[in-house]
Amino acid sequence: MNWLIIVVGALLTVIGGVWLFQGLGLLPGSVMSGSTLWLIIGALVAAVGLGLIGWAIARLRRRGSPS
Repeated sequence: MNWLIIVVGALLTVIGGVWLFQGLGLLPGSVMSGSTLWLIIGALVAAVGLGLIGWAIARLRRRGSPS
């Protein structure tokens, strides 16, 4: 289950990064290019993705450590 959370987190991070760069205007050719709204949404989605990855890795480390 933790690996699934890591994969979902990685996908959210990549998608959020694309939206963030489009919002910044670094990835042109879309209606999202240069839009502050997509900059903010992308940053939030990427942060959620990174948070999921961190949470899943912490769960994996706790599970592997002796109690």
